Parts: sequence; structure tokens; C-alpha cells
Amino acid sequence: MISATVVEWLGQECGISIDPHSVRPVSGGCMHESVLVNRLDTGSVFLKQNDADQRPVLEAEKASLELLKNSATIRVPRPIAVGEVGGRACFAMEGLTLKRPAGTASEAELGVKLAKLHKTPSPNGKFGAPFDNYIGATPQPNGWRESWANFFVIERLVAQFRLAEKRGRKWENEERACEAIHAYLSTLNVTPRLLHGDLWNGNVGFLEDGEPVIFDPASYFGDPETDIAFTQMFGGFSPAFYEAYRATHHAPEPVRTSIYNLYHLLNHWNLFGGNYGNSAEDSIREILRQIS
Repeated sequence: MISATVVEWLGQECGISIDPHSVRPVSGGCMHESVLVNRLDTGSVFLKQNDADQRPVLEAEKASLELLKNSATIRVPRPIAVGEVGGRACFAMEGLTLKRPAGTASEAELGVKLAKLHKTPSPNGKFGAPFDNYIGATPQPNGWRESWANFFVIERLVAQFRLAEKRGRKWENEERACEAIHAYLSTLNVTPRLLHGDLWNGNVGFLEDGEPVIFDPASYFGDPETDIAFTQMFGGFSPAFYEAYRATHHAPEPVRTSIYNLYHLLNHWNLFGGNYGNSAEDSIREILRQIS
């Protein structure tokens, strides 16, 4: 069952009537309570709920989904509304039944559509986004910057290093790494494009007809290679995906894959601790060896 207050909110604020007896819990996330519930007209609603203080996280996800949806390049769940209902934060979006893995044709279509997304230009020619958001549970600052080197080093790496310091962790070469990475990125000609921002295989699915869908974004305008780099961190993307994507976008240099994935290694240490700290240390050492 779903609470009467949520049923009322969906009806009054979202114009959606649901069958409260059709609730199906959805697994896969570690932050929110998620359910899929049938609409009385057609289709379904995906509902995320959490403590009231998590509303900014859900608002940021809604804003990211709207950016992706407005690009008209790749399917995302249509965001509907975020509100505080019965003392809890709720986010309603279009309910989609997704599967994975898909066939070669669908994986190739994912590559083609992601390539189209990565051609969506920044509205002001700068790197960042009109809002800050979250990468998992970690705040992700997106202040507009003219320089990709400044944006990535300050808003991504330095932000993660500062969070780690608050938890008592400091990497020996972090200042040197930031200086070297800034110098290296300053040599690149990067045009800001719209990104998913958290593109691992757990945030991709396929409809019954094979159409690819991306979700749980942490979007901003940056270097498209950051999305592709993260697809390689945990695997799960097929050769057909990469071949289709690279028909219009070149593959990132290995050193840039390491640089961009350092952000995610640091974030995973801030979220989960453990061996991610050692992996980040190894990555810093290898990056410095290649670009210093």
C-alpha cells in the first residue's frame, strides 16, 4: 500500500490518479525508498521517498532530468513533481519498466543517442550548470567557469579533496596532482556539452522495444569524455555501444580517462571508504608519472 497523503498529493498536485494497491517496490538504489505504482488511466508512476531534509537531492535530480529531457536526444523518465508529503520528501516521475542487458542493436542505439546528447551546447558557453546537484549522496558544485581546467580541478577534484580532509584523509600528492592536472587540461580545446554526469551501467536500462533510457543523472556542461571515462570504471557497456559512439566522437586518451575517473574514485572513498582510497592514491601516482 501507499499512504493516503501520497495518493492525495499525486491527485491534487500532479493530476495523477493511481491504484494504491498496485505498489511494487523497486530495488537497486541505496539512498531512497522507491516504488512503481499503476496509474488509473494508463502507464505508471515511479515514486522516490526519503526524509524531508533530502528534498534538495530530489529537486536536483529533477532539474538534471529536465536538462536531459529538453535536449531531445535520449529517453529519460519524465520528471513530474517534487514535494514534501506527510513530512517526507517525494519525487514523482514517469514509471518505466526497464531491462538489461539488451541486444547489440539497442546497445548501438545507446551509443548513437549519447553521442547526440554530447553535442548539446552550454547555454552560455561556460562549464557548469544553472544549479548544484549531487553525485550519489555527495554535493556536486556546478558554479559556471570559463575554463575547463578551472572547473574540473576546483569544482570536482578540490571539492572532493576538501570533503576527504573533513573525514581525516589527505593524499600525499594531492596539491601537486591538482597543479599538474590543471596544466594538462589547460592545453586541451574542450567545448562544454551536456553530460549525464554519473554514467555507469546501473543508470542505464532499456524498454521492452529496446529503446535505451538513462536515469539518476548528475548533469552539467563539461567534457563529454568524462561520461565515457566513467562507463569504463565498472564496465558493463558493450563494444557495440563504443563503436556507435565513436562514429562521431573520438575515444578519450587513457591519461584523461584516469584523470576524469579520479573524481569518481575520490567520491567513492568519501561515500564508502575502504580500498577506494588506495585506488585513488595509485591513480594520482600514475597520472603524475604520465603528465608531470
